[in-house]
Amino acid sequence: MENFDFIVVGTGIAGLSVALKAAEHGDVCVLTKRSAKESNTAWAQGGIACVQSDDDSFDRHVADTLDAGAGLCDEDVVRTIVSEGPDRIDELIELGVAFDRQEDGAFDLTREGGHTRRRVMHSRDTTGQEVSQKLIAAAHAHPRITLREEHFAIDLITTGKLEYASHDRCVGLYVLNQRKGEVVTMRSDRIFLCTGGGGRVYQFTTNPEVATGDGVAMAWRAGAVISDMEFIQFHPTCLYHPLVKNFLISEALRGEGAILVDKDGKEFMQKYDARESLAPRDIVARAIDQEIKRTGGPCVYLDISHQEKEFITHRFPNIYETCLHLGIDAASDPIPVVPAAHYQCGGIRTDVNGASSIRGLYAVGEVGRTGLHGANRLASNSLLEGAVVAHRAVAHATERFRTDGSMPPKSYDLPTWQSGDVADVDELVVIYHNWDEIRRLMWDYVSIVRTDKRLQRAARRLRNLRREVNEFYWGYRITTEILELRNLIETASLIVDSAVARRESRGLHYTLDHPGKHQSTRSSEFSRF
Repeated sequence: MENFDFIVVGTGIAGLSVALKAAEHGDVCVLTKRSAKESNTAWAQGGIACVQSDDDSFDRHVADTLDAGAGLCDEDVVRTIVSEGPDRIDELIELGVAFDRQEDGAFDLTREGGHTRRRVMHSRDTTGQEVSQKLIAAAHAHPRITLREEHFAIDLITTGKLEYASHDRCVGLYVLNQRKGEVVTMRSDRIFLCTGGGGRVYQFTTNPEVATGDGVAMAWRAGAVISDMEFIQFHPTCLYHPLVKNFLISEALRGEGAILVDKDGKEFMQKYDARESLAPRDIVARAIDQEIKRTGGPCVYLDISHQEKEFITHRFPNIYETCLHLGIDAASDPIPVVPAAHYQCGGIRTDVNGASSIRGLYAVGEVGRTGLHGANRLASNSLLEGAVVAHRAVAHATERFRTDGSMPPKSYDLPTWQSGDVADVDELVVIYHNWDEIRRLMWDYVSIVRTDKRLQRAARRLRNLRREVNEFYWGYRITTEILELRNLIETASLIVDSAVARRESRGLHYTLDHPGKHQSTRSSEFSRF
């Protein structure tokens, strides 16, 4: 049994921001199932949306966020996160994060879809890497932070099933030490899930391999309330190339004047929205999907060739070099693009402090549903949310949590880890086949445009797959592959069930059987218990 004041799962901007702030109050253990540098944050290209110029305001940023969210944002939450953003940016800068600046020292702000002002702070086109590297360095240097790589959080331990417990709260975690193949029990009364989203549930995604919905699945099994999982954002512009499957072409290109064109070089976004190529992501993704179906082509194109080559190579060096390596010169050639699953707007229901429906369990970043994004995320609001909610979550956990009158965590006898048979998996091919089937059926039946019939087909097949996955989980020694498949099937099922429940088209959930938007602003919520 290991005891920590705080346990953090995940090493993106949310997890490491939580860890650095929590370390001011106690010992922190940070868990990550791969290396610390593998996170959704590290893959973020565009930047962080934050009011920084005189021609911008919090009110404008709030209004843009509410407009993108299609009526499901919590305005109080939006205003809190937007207004507290500049202070969190200052903290990142103190850690050494280098945002691009103009010659006069002012921030070099860019604009992305849905924004009415330039407010996206960036570090060229690799903002996430810059943020990730500086946070990891700070965490490694802190004496009260223990960073454990290749440690996979399996399940939460709660008091809900203990007869002598008067409050349902988190008291620990079961964790697989992947290097040793052993399960470790860790005790803490303050657990922060910062695991990112579940983009790998889809066949085509911009997400890294680690994005398998682990946090949502763990919280769901523990009985936490899950909300709005039907709202999966598809980024409009993922590079279309047979050798590269998940390379994102940043929305910042459109912010700097790139336009979407068809195979004949003709613009088409004016048919779908007055904002054309700078419309919010849900509108642009559906427009591209419709153009591809209309023309029968495999993709559309993003053209920034009217900009000077020097500007393109300076502002977007990573994108330019990646495309050039594949034989595409962005300074003269249009870039082939298609939509791909990108961001999970729903998740573990929390308040603006990241507090979930289970005491002691916090969800910060993409894994949590605070009410900031509503039915569609405004571009570059995600890193902002991670930094702001991390700050508030630690403050909430340290200032108020111990006043709830429940027993301290060390008073509980934690149940021992139980697993199924100890046989080793004999055929990994079956696991990989199930993985591929989940991702393909989600792409075919539960992607940009949906119907009741497709959703029902997906739900039936997922029920069968869940039984097969449970047989693997209880029948063999647990492995990373089994745990990820288990979480993937839970996340996929939650997305489908939520989509079935929403009988309207709103934001990222667009269904041909219910094309209208209802007046209700009800969120879809599910709890296992």
